[in-house]
Amino acid sequence: MSGRVYLVGAGPGDPGLLTVRGRELLERADVVIHDRLGTAELLVLCAPGAELINAGKAPGDVAMTQDEINAALVRHGSQGKSVVRLKGGDPFVFGRGSEEALALTGAGIPFEVVPGITSAIGALAYAGVPVTHRGVSTSFTVVTGHEDPAKPETQTDWQSLARAGGTIVILMGMGRLGRIADELMAGGRPGAEPAAVVQWGTTDRQRVVLATLQTVAQRAEEEAVGSPSVVAVGPVAELGAQIAWRGGPLSGRSVVVTRARAQASELSARLRALGAEVIELPAIRIQAADGVDAEPFRNIARYSMIVLTSVNGVDRFFEELFSAGADVRAIPRETAAVAIGPATASRMGAYGLAADVVPDRYVAEGVLDALSARDVEKDRVLVARARGSRPDLVDGLRARGATVDEVHLYEAVAEPAQPEQVERALDADYLTFTSSSTVHRFMEQLPGQGVPDTPPRVISIGPITSETVRQFGLSVSSEADPHDIPGLIEALLADAGA
Repeated sequence: MSGRVYLVGAGPGDPGLLTVRGRELLERADVVIHDRLGTAELLVLCAPGAELINAGKAPGDVAMTQDEINAALVRHGSQGKSVVRLKGGDPFVFGRGSEEALALTGAGIPFEVVPGITSAIGALAYAGVPVTHRGVSTSFTVVTGHEDPAKPETQTDWQSLARAGGTIVILMGMGRLGRIADELMAGGRPGAEPAAVVQWGTTDRQRVVLATLQTVAQRAEEEAVGSPSVVAVGPVAELGAQIAWRGGPLSGRSVVVTRARAQASELSARLRALGAEVIELPAIRIQAADGVDAEPFRNIARYSMIVLTSVNGVDRFFEELFSAGADVRAIPRETAAVAIGPATASRMGAYGLAADVVPDRYVAEGVLDALSARDVEKDRVLVARARGSRPDLVDGLRARGATVDEVHLYEAVAEPAQPEQVERALDADYLTFTSSSTVHRFMEQLPGQGVPDTPPRVISIGPITSETVRQFGLSVSSEADPHDIPGLIEALLADAGA
């Protein structure tokens, strides 16, 4: 039985530009074969059990040849799997999607093409450069600069292209930009004609160089702007200075997000909206704990209080409750539901369980303070949380006479990172930590020399996390108040003077 292969365009880099259809397919794919550029931040959408295969290509570093990619698509498709080939930009714009489609056709594997936004348009739009503009340019040509224009025979006649008029958009041309510019000028394009280079277009690393055709290669070299970049030649390029629309209070600052990959999207999206360059380095991965005792969930009605201490804990709590053959209706109305903070309370509400108690301080001590007026000696309490959590909450309730059953539903385990990712994180302006576990796991990833002499500034979500940061010899530049994601962002903005 054959599966189906989907050639999905990921867009030019901004994860928000993925199509709705593309997202749907990623969420239910069995196998995802992905490019190096423009896809990394979309992999969080994949199902936990999906097989992820890196097919990325970089100068001098090819994870898979095109023949190997074609063969992998055919192999997995013939095994009855739903396969997504996730490609940067659009599959059919210099993406070799047509080669893959032909390989699938030859093997009799059904497939679907899901277009994406090509960097030839998207990257320039994010730099304020329109490829057409009334009265300025009524056409545009997209061409690869991968070929050497100095070769005796090429598929691109640069001098004829120069005479065609309109906007010329060049992809993959940074290594030959000077020679390409010379050929275009030899074909009649004025040296003073505007030109623009957009590196890492649509992402938070975007850089833009506005120059002329004669000076663009030199300016790009001076500004250390290289691949991946899109080059536009034509009068529309100078509109980039007038239409520039991207920015924000954190523009020019790089921020490391160490949350688990599945949780990072909210914080990363908010930081990008503020103009920051976001470096996602998930220090932890959340996984279900082994050997969870099902007895408390089978007898959930006997508890007069249930305490949930995180969003992850809420999800796992209800997974176990459902596995025990029950749902929220099995929890008596008189049972007090305690959430450690508003995010946890919101997630409880999504399952139909209203939080009766939400402390002012989103830590164990805050929960104990919020329950200070309650006679907990009469309570049987279920505390559902992560393995390795501080004992203060459970110890505090027991010290007041409560009968406490504690279940560890999940744990935070280390998420390995590539050395280059860690190096980039250590060069960032800010490190953000949202739990003690992210601090521990991040520090475990560091090379032998540890943190640099001038480390990034640290923004912590709360006092417990801050204490852990200091135990590792780092300073906390700012601490969130309240101890949640909005509070963390406000603390970062205040520290940055933004």
